[in-house]
Amino acid sequence: MVDVTKWPMFSLMSAQELSSVRKACVFGASANEAIYITNDDEVFVFGLNCGNCLGTGDSSSTIMPKKLDFLSGRKVVSFSYGSGPHVLLATEDGELFAWGHNGYSQLGNGTTNQGVSPGLVSANLLNKKVFEVACGSHHSMARTDSGEIYAWGYNNCGQVGSGSTANQPTPRRVSSCLQNKVAVSIVCGQTSSLAVVDNGEVYGWGYNGNGQLGLGNNGNQLTPCRLIGLQGLCVQQIVSGYAHSLALTDEGLLYAWGSNTYGQLGTGNKSNQLSPVQILAEKERIVEIAACHSSHTSAAKTQSGQVYMWGQCRGQSIVLPHLTHFSCTDDVFACFATPSVMWRLLSTEHEEFLTVAQALKKEFNNPDTADLKFCVDGKYIYVHKAVLKIRCEHFRSMFQSHWNEDLKEIIEIDQFSYPVYRSFLEFLYTDNVELPPEEAIGLLDLATSYCENRLKRLCQHIIKRGITVENAFSLFSAAVRYDAEDLEEFCSSFVLII
Repeated sequence: MVDVTKWPMFSLMSAQELSSVRKACVFGASANEAIYITNDDEVFVFGLNCGNCLGTGDSSSTIMPKKLDFLSGRKVVSFSYGSGPHVLLATEDGELFAWGHNGYSQLGNGTTNQGVSPGLVSANLLNKKVFEVACGSHHSMARTDSGEIYAWGYNNCGQVGSGSTANQPTPRRVSSCLQNKVAVSIVCGQTSSLAVVDNGEVYGWGYNGNGQLGLGNNGNQLTPCRLIGLQGLCVQQIVSGYAHSLALTDEGLLYAWGSNTYGQLGTGNKSNQLSPVQILAEKERIVEIAACHSSHTSAAKTQSGQVYMWGQCRGQSIVLPHLTHFSCTDDVFACFATPSVMWRLLSTEHEEFLTVAQALKKEFNNPDTADLKFCVDGKYIYVHKAVLKIRCEHFRSMFQSHWNEDLKEIIEIDQFSYPVYRSFLEFLYTDNVELPPEEAIGLLDLATSYCENRLKRLCQHIIKRGITVENAFSLFSAAVRYDAEDLEEFCSSFVLII
């Protein structure tokens, strides 16, 4: 388990309180604010409360954790903070909340009023599910489950990507050359923005005075522009520091560009780089990189677990990656970054301790590891061919019998709805179905078509819970049509009773 007490903010908490922490983030201009989520999905905050960034409804600081009742029970999937600071938080249901400093409309609510408590960001995001958020100094970005990017807030350098430098008071879709692209990751520097799309290309926009966009020049970019310097590479992870950027490819290669005042590029000198340059080339495969927009520190972890750090480290300028004794990149920021914030929403559980079932569930709809996409109702679902072949005879035949679909990276599905097909694929990963009774009829149809008998039984169980006088006869007809004997008998008994 990661030790959050390496950050002084958590050192006053009792052992019992610490044992309940599942996710946490220390943030703020001086690392004086913190948020954490418990095992029961309760959300707590404490600290200085600059710019009302704790969301407690007032401007008072607190050394004792306060619960944000409004967010309790909502499963947090993404969290980010700006320099004001302002805060963005996305939930598993795709809802986006914002609070804190709002001098440039970075909360996306159309005003410049401070957000003293979490507010739902809904403008231009109706029927959209937000999966990832990112904050720059005073601008914000969100990525939806369909790979769209929205941006808003301060735009003096084009960091919103709207084609102008006018501030953006509400979320606006970043289009231009990203119009038909599917984004899988977004990050922000102080006044710059970067995105990775599903084919591994990287796009940047906003401030570029130090070359942090990696475009080969230092001119600001008002709309997204592809990083030609990474052409031919498939980028899997990207991070941004205050004014520098790092990218990790699918082959474990690390590239850096931008400001190098403190040696944060790891090139052995302090010269800025306008285009990506490879570093740590002689080392083993890199599996994780780390940086955050409030610091000039960089870190990386290798396949064998070695952790390197470079850049501004406790006032020193480390110009070459330095091997540490840390076990994770998070420790670098706890002990050596200025301020000692967390570079991400930190999970206190090591992935190594996940069971097979937990690991499979975690990887469902994960674009970073998937090798196949289903497109249903215009939305993508990310899956793994190996899992589908193991779990479903239909897919085993599809991928082993030279069907046309076997050669495709994207398979279009038009005979079933998105909720139904997503639930089916999720069932293959989790052996569980979470659908309302009215949607389960469609899933029963699919289960019958694909000869998934266990799924048929689960669907029948769900449908039974939703039977009423009004729908009993239609459910009976569906049971007969799909040869669902148990449901047919249940409907018959229900009708006889009424």
